[in-house]
Amino acid sequence: MKYNHIIYTGHSDWVELKLNRPQVYNALNRELLAELLDAFTTIETNDEIRCVLLTGEGKAFSSGQDLKAVGVDLKQVPFEEIVTQQYNPLILKMRSLHKPIICKLNGVAAGAGCSLALAADIIVASDDAYMAEIFTSIGLVMDAGSTYFLPRILGSSKAFEIATMGTKIYGKEAMALGLVNESVPELELDSTVLKYIAYYRTAPTYAIGLIKEMLGRSLSMPLADVLLMEAQYQNKAGSTLDFQEGVAAFLQKRKPNFKGK
Repeated sequence: MKYNHIIYTGHSDWVELKLNRPQVYNALNRELLAELLDAFTTIETNDEIRCVLLTGEGKAFSSGQDLKAVGVDLKQVPFEEIVTQQYNPLILKMRSLHKPIICKLNGVAAGAGCSLALAADIIVASDDAYMAEIFTSIGLVMDAGSTYFLPRILGSSKAFEIATMGTKIYGKEAMALGLVNESVPELELDSTVLKYIAYYRTAPTYAIGLIKEMLGRSLSMPLADVLLMEAQYQNKAGSTLDFQEGVAAFLQKRKPNFKGK
């Protein structure tokens, strides 16, 4: 697929995906979402790629759904079709991807743009960037996964407040609440993100992918089932070359050279 609304930049063992509609603050439309899904599908099948950086071009991460793209007849907007066919496959692909996704939150992440950021595994935000669930400002409910992510991060009461009041949560507050992993001055954003890239591109990718899956599954499982899952997944991790390399490096008192396999 030719990309017109995202920028795909491949590096030796990681990829940067940049939303590229800066003239509308990277508002999301059918074409952009399809391109992102295609990019993540390509990344999924490439064993050489160890992690992904997701960000936005210009001053925004994403202002959310492009309202001009839903049609002029507001009584005939196919909401269910848009959500189930355009957003849901992308969010599910991101959460099932067995590779870390690092979001560089370079500006506003509003509405579905906020959901997209929350679907990442690590979020590094600029102090001036903010997240906002602005759905109620036009009489809508959250979609694209925010209803799943918010209460699990914040608890029900805070999630309700943010979801219903459309509160802008800036970098430092977002970090204090656990919505983002780090908030740094804008001039430090790139260098901070590269520290995460440097770690994950040399980490045991297979094991990290299993951990990502386990954490997601454990949220709806009783303890006994979680314990059984841990045993089963440990068996998978223990059969990898990275496990053998990790033990050898430990015994030889050197840094392991993980291959992600």
